[in-house]
Amino acid sequence: MSDFTLLSPAQIRAIPKVDLHRHLDCSMRWSTLCELAPAFGFELPSNQAARREKFLVTEPMVDLNSVLQKFGAAQKLLASEQILSRLAYEACEDAYNDGVLVLELRYAPNFINDAHPHLTFEKIHVAFVDGIERAKKIWPIAVGLICIIQKTKSVAVAATVIDFAIDHRETFIGVDLADPENDFDPRPMASLFQRAKAESLHITIHAGETPLLSSPGSVQESIEILGAERIGHGIQIIRDLGLVEFVRFRRIPLEVCPWSNYLTQAFPRLEDHPLRILWNAGVLLTLNSDDPGIFDSRLSDEYEIAQRYHQFGLSEFTRANDVAAAASFIPVQERQKVWPRQILSN
Repeated sequence: MSDFTLLSPAQIRAIPKVDLHRHLDCSMRWSTLCELAPAFGFELPSNQAARREKFLVTEPMVDLNSVLQKFGAAQKLLASEQILSRLAYEACEDAYNDGVLVLELRYAPNFINDAHPHLTFEKIHVAFVDGIERAKKIWPIAVGLICIIQKTKSVAVAATVIDFAIDHRETFIGVDLADPENDFDPRPMASLFQRAKAESLHITIHAGETPLLSSPGSVQESIEILGAERIGHGIQIIRDLGLVEFVRFRRIPLEVCPWSNYLTQAFPRLEDHPLRILWNAGVLLTLNSDDPGIFDSRLSDEYEIAQRYHQFGLSEFTRANDVAAAASFIPVQERQKVWPRQILSN
């Protein structure tokens, strides 16, 4: 254990933080969502609890698929370039106010375009970049964008998304592969990610999130077949101690999101999360927010969970953030401008 001293919420917020795993398209501020929803045909219950139940995930769901289905309402609100620009700007503001100095935001172009065909990939991206750039002029925060390819789409569709990311590699820092893990074969996607890597885009992959028998193996496949430099979630490697050692030896950081893992029932209780076990095993861990809009949370909440249920203290938080600062795909000179300590390689 560390030199454990209980930190107050204010002390936790004040910790300089890195957030490597935050879905921009699911980060809409609650007040903004309530403001916009009536214009898109949503009736807002007068009862606050009923309103939250309608739009948010704040209690454990049956599984990851049940949570993903809840994202539909947020998807409908992403209907204009003005809204997207505002979303990005407010996401940066909210992160900075929570102590985040290095922020990676990821989004799936298809997720938005499927619901709003008039919003081309180009319009979506330009709007997000605009919001981020406006935010960076106000707050000292380093921000990067990751392009998500969806597992539920065909390889042909995935290829168009990879092409788009490559064509915009001056404003994308990497690519990701997301959506449910069920029986997914990554091999047809391998050449796409090889092409992205050849064009200097970094690779992070959602894997090892859900409690499936195949889940630990998906982490190894993501690293060996798709070339993942980081793994989104990855916590199910705890089911295979050989894989824990493989990830530790390869120095692959995990983008861990305990509150999200609890809500999707990756583990039944917060105290069952393997955060402390993986940390003590020497795996590189980072703490992240995942979907703070839909989950009505912030990154500091993940720290509260790590402190309350796994006795993480300031020394662990400092180490985890230094690991994340080193693992970020944002150009190091941009990171170092805002980070309070020297960024060293992991």
